Amino acid sequence: MGSIRSILWIGRGEQLAAAQLAQAPTLDVVWERDVEGALALPLQGFDAIALDATSVENTLLGLVRLRRRRRCPPLVVWLAAEQAARVPDLLAAGAADVVLCPAPGNDAASEGSLRERLENLVRAGARPPDPSAPSPAAADATDAIVGRSAEMAAVLALVERASRSQATVLLSGETGTGKELLARAIHYGGPRASGAFVAVNCAAFADTLLESELFGHVRGSFTGAERDRKGLFEAADRGTLFLDEVSETSRPFQAKLLRVLQERELRPLGSASSRRIDVRVVAATNRDLWREALAGRFREDLYYRLAVFPIHVPPLRERPTDIQPLAEHFLALHAHRERSPRSRLAADALQLLQSYRWPGNVRELENEIHRALILAERGETLAPERFSERLFGILEPVEASVEPGESLRETLARIEAWLIRRALAANGGRRTQTARGLGITREGLYKKMKRLNVE
Repeated sequence: MGSIRSILWIGRGEQLAAAQLAQAPTLDVVWERDVEGALALPLQGFDAIALDATSVENTLLGLVRLRRRRRCPPLVVWLAAEQAARVPDLLAAGAADVVLCPAPGNDAASEGSLRERLENLVRAGARPPDPSAPSPAAADATDAIVGRSAEMAAVLALVERASRSQATVLLSGETGTGKELLARAIHYGGPRASGAFVAVNCAAFADTLLESELFGHVRGSFTGAERDRKGLFEAADRGTLFLDEVSETSRPFQAKLLRVLQERELRPLGSASSRRIDVRVVAATNRDLWREALAGRFREDLYYRLAVFPIHVPPLRERPTDIQPLAEHFLALHAHRERSPRSRLAADALQLLQSYRWPGNVRELENEIHRALILAERGETLAPERFSERLFGILEPVEASVEPGESLRETLARIEAWLIRRALAANGGRRTQTARGLGITREGLYKKMKRLNVE
């Protein structure tokens, strides 16, 4: 194999055997079945990594997480020929090369091609040089983004593209979905990583205070301004400013923010002169900012200025396959912080977590895991009883509705009736509001109530 001495193979053993990499006498091959196992290894010890896309789920997500590791070696993807259309996305996500699997009966030619291309990458110095390598903060920022769903793989592929640009990014999604975490990954994975990452929650300040907080002020500009003070835009110079909940600002303030973004200069409160700034802005909102603009509650011109590169983060209920890896991540994280033995989830506890809709998203899940760990004995396997009662909301009617000899239709009718009664109670009996919350028409609600004998 010449200059290449060690390879990490991620994927199925059958494909590793087919590639004949392990049969080379001078090559040290380490085999891991999945990306999680690979991330536990010191990646800088390998000359190259081969990722088997024919068996590894969510290859894009795996590529992004591996690529973020400091001094990550060249990544080559082993891809089925019929999936050749995926090559551009894989290259964009960090693959140094993509090798298509051989056609049946032509294994030797393609196996040689894989070995040869791995060798060429190493000889060409495909390993990223240290100055541009992701910093430890970048690795931490991305490693904290946990998930194995296709939805999160798509989000992280966009984050990867955004981090390599200077464009203004607008992150949208419900509260608790991890928008600030993604903003940090964009900052630390990009050319401004050596600069400051400054975050501010726009909803936490009244307009005048927010203007002072962001733009700064000079002495005497208002009561209590006893000295000049730089704003957060200047604090983030040559770095990134994260504007969380930007939709909560007033239209007069939005006009001032628009000018700063357009002119790349600001005027502190009470000052007669402007100052140039060099700041990348990443904004976030838990509202549909375009609808807000159409309704006149948000400036349309500012929307276009912020949404140069929009990224929508789906809620946890739309990516249920992420619940288990997130729960396990938080178990390990908080066990370490609490200095207690690592616990694990009982099977019925995991089922409980997966049945809940998580209106508070990832943040609510983390709080539940942390609370359960505090209530549990050291090293205890976490049972459903350790979690909050609200998580049992849908399981109780399901369990109560299961009766011997009852048909599926009858069981579902019991559950549907319970859901309607709960919604009516939550809305004070107002049927129009209840129908809207359930996503059905008022007439549809009336028909269901009559059919199910709901008073």
